[in-house]
Amino acid sequence: MTRRRLGLLLLSAGAFIVARPLVRRLRAQEQVPNRPEFTLVGRNYRYSPDRLDVTQNDLVRLTIRSEDIAYSFTIDEYRIVRRVPAGGSTTFEFHADRPGTFRFYSNLTSDSSHAEMQGQLVVKPR
Repeated sequence: MTRRRLGLLLLSAGAFIVARPLVRRLRAQEQVPNRPEFTLVGRNYRYSPDRLDVTQNDLVRLTIRSEDIAYSFTIDEYRIVRRVPAGGSTTFEFHADRPGTFRFYSNLTSDSSHAEMQGQLVVKPR
């Protein structure tokens, strides 16, 4: 092997060794989700706010607080069902992995007014 070929081989190997960690870091940055946090308040059979906007692949942290009676929080498409005790709160996280507009609601049946308690989760595509 000539010196020139050996030099080119070593130069390309060095570039690969230097570039590899950089590529790994860039890929890791692409995969890190945003972490939006929301607090929903349940009162008088209403959620406030009644619309949550996030971006696809966000890791959403949601706290739901009741200011009067017990409620629930349900998003069928994400298979989320959480109970919120009267005067209490519940906090959880979920990965908003698919774009679209999804209805959230209280699935309790103790009072017909629970059926009116709903809102929207809007997941915008990345």
